[in-house]
Amino acid sequence: MGSKSIAATLIALLVCAFVGTATVAAQPATVTMSATVNGQDVGAASAADPLRLQPGESVEVAVEVANNGTEAVEVRRVELSGRVVGLTFFNYATAVQLTVEPGATDTLRYRLDLFGLEGQATGLIGGELSVADAAGDTVASIPTVTDVRGSLISVYGLFGIALVVLTALALLDAALAVAKHRLSENRWQRGLRLLAPGVGIGLVVAFSASVARLWVPSTGLWLVLAGLTAAVFFTLGYFSPTPQGEEEEDEELDEDEDLDADTMQAPTDEFGR
Repeated sequence: MGSKSIAATLIALLVCAFVGTATVAAQPATVTMSATVNGQDVGAASAADPLRLQPGESVEVAVEVANNGTEAVEVRRVELSGRVVGLTFFNYATAVQLTVEPGATDTLRYRLDLFGLEGQATGLIGGELSVADAAGDTVASIPTVTDVRGSLISVYGLFGIALVVLTALALLDAALAVAKHRLSENRWQRGLRLLAPGVGIGLVVAFSASVARLWVPSTGLWLVLAGLTAAVFFTLGYFSPTPQGEEEEDEELDEDEDLDADTMQAPTDEFGR
């Protein structure tokens, strides 16, 4: 994989993160909801007290929907999902039947089986519990923080491993370019050459902290870390010493050869001996 492909892949992840931030759907203000999972308030979950999801177990979910509008609201699906940089890593949708009349508040309860979660994600992941109508449109949602006790050999874990590999390749490519004096004489191009490793390091740090359960890898956090490390590496490339051009290297080589030829000549006396 070439350096351009590595850079494009890493920067594409930042684009996904930006899109995931910018495309938040507007929700009707007339419908509100609250929910608990095994008695824990979904909306109050945080990095310090996340919603623990144990693969293979079933959890008791209670969803309360309040209709403050003038028309009845039909709830046909409850969905629990976890997303990172705009990508969904786990999703559990449950079909339900609930009609909330105007001015009323109703509660539905069901058990959710977390089958297959081990192979989907692990670590602290930003999640969302939402309810949708018969047309599939989201009626209301609650952002939350989940602590998924899955495996590193999961979709999210392999995503992080791929980040590590791409970043290592980008660093190796940059190191070889520096060692072999292949960096461009143009400062901007040198900075852009080191941009990909900087982006990758920021993404790897955010992923590692998520798996280690140190913080929640929110989209904003990914963008900030990747942006900071990218800026540092771009600056290093921009202000790095300008490599010598080929003509200058050829001239120095010719001068060295002439000097070597002069030193190899044996000294002679006035008779040429």
